[in-house]
Amino acid sequence: MKLSRRMVLKGLGGTMLSLPFLEGLMPRTARAAADSGALPFAIFFRQANGVASAQTTSELGAEPERFWPRTLGALTADSIAGRAVGVLEAHRAHLLLVRNVNMRDYNYGDGHARGAMQGLTARGPVVEGAGGGSESGGESIDHRIGRELNPQQRDSLVFYAGRRGGWLGGPCLSYRSSNVRRAALHDPWNAYQTMIGGPGGLTPEAREQLLVRQRSVNDLVKAQLQSLKQRPELSASDHERVDLHLSNVRDLEVALSCRMRADQELILQQQAPGYDSTDGTEVLATARLHMDIAVMAMACGTNRAAVIQVGNGNDGDTRYRHPDTGQLMENFHYVSHRRTSHDASGGIITGSDVLHHHVDVQFASTFKHLLDKLAAYQMPDGKRLIEHGVAVWYNDLGNGPAHSARNVPFVLAGSCNGFLKQGVYVEASGGGNPNHNRMLNTIGSAVGLRNAAGGNLDDFGDPALTKGVLSELIA
Repeated sequence: MKLSRRMVLKGLGGTMLSLPFLEGLMPRTARAAADSGALPFAIFFRQANGVASAQTTSELGAEPERFWPRTLGALTADSIAGRAVGVLEAHRAHLLLVRNVNMRDYNYGDGHARGAMQGLTARGPVVEGAGGGSESGGESIDHRIGRELNPQQRDSLVFYAGRRGGWLGGPCLSYRSSNVRRAALHDPWNAYQTMIGGPGGLTPEAREQLLVRQRSVNDLVKAQLQSLKQRPELSASDHERVDLHLSNVRDLEVALSCRMRADQELILQQQAPGYDSTDGTEVLATARLHMDIAVMAMACGTNRAAVIQVGNGNDGDTRYRHPDTGQLMENFHYVSHRRTSHDASGGIITGSDVLHHHVDVQFASTFKHLLDKLAAYQMPDGKRLIEHGVAVWYNDLGNGPAHSARNVPFVLAGSCNGFLKQGVYVEASGGGNPNHNRMLNTIGSAVGLRNAAGGNLDDFGDPALTKGVLSELIA
């Protein structure tokens, strides 16, 4: 069994089970030189349509603040109570909330296209004014991380939850290069197969074992697992890490199995499967499964970047549920406009600012699921996985009605091994100038990307934008 920083167990039918870093299997000399922790990573979780922040709209007048903390500086229970970010109270010590992140007002011909397609690229459109037919003019930061930092330069993971197609063609965040959009993993089961399949993928025999006989990938690598657990070099903590990982794998498989049965029933009824749903509860449940897969990949070091997109370009197909009644609200794009239309022609939706807040809270709860999973993994250096990387909940717009490119929400969790500040709410520098590209430079630097001179990444995105990082985010 090869001793390495990463361990992969190979089993029946091309299955491969990656394990988290185990200090006991490192040679002594290598162990002394290693940082005995995970390499930094980034997981991006995207929400559309802005948030229910303080603003004045022609539809409803003055709308109070329901998203951001009450004050800048150290986050406290009081400063976030009652706000959407208050859902993340359990992880307050790991949060870095950033206001005044401003995108450039590129002429995409539509605010949603402008926000979604420059969100991870910091680039303008290939063709100006193309609206729903837009494409971004550059590589996305997740792909850059994969291309430069991933083992074997493998692609970053890209997931999509929600109705396929639609505005901007569904998945619209990750780009290999200008005008070259990347496809996304939609069905969580297919995403899981991607994670556990070797270079040749799973054989029909392995798929039958997993699907028909409902066996776990843990069973398919049982012989190697038994051999691993008998190794005297493994510490008690190593055994705990292995057991937690195997438990998480099995929990995910059970959830996927239940989801697949439900999806098959829907398909027999000539309905879309849950991952292709317009019901916000099902869509966010899919996003949580994608998060589980992404966390396992980060814990095992098989990937250092992932993107999880919820809903199409303007999330105009998804209807989220009211927390009090359980009933489906109007589609999220309508709610964000405060009107029953995709433009300004529809009637006013009474209380739509509160409905928008309800959606924000559901996204916050889903992001909390991601943080819970990252915090569950304890690494050999005593830190939790969340401390080794950064999870980023970001938006396409600053708010709904105005489609603003200013004050675009960025909620970060995790320090990337001490690179980023923690437990604070800060204001990004830049004043009236676009500084969104510098936010991406900062995240890229935290994960390990460097410029040509070996310093922090400072030139990602449109070369016409001001270079640099946001130093106020750096510890």
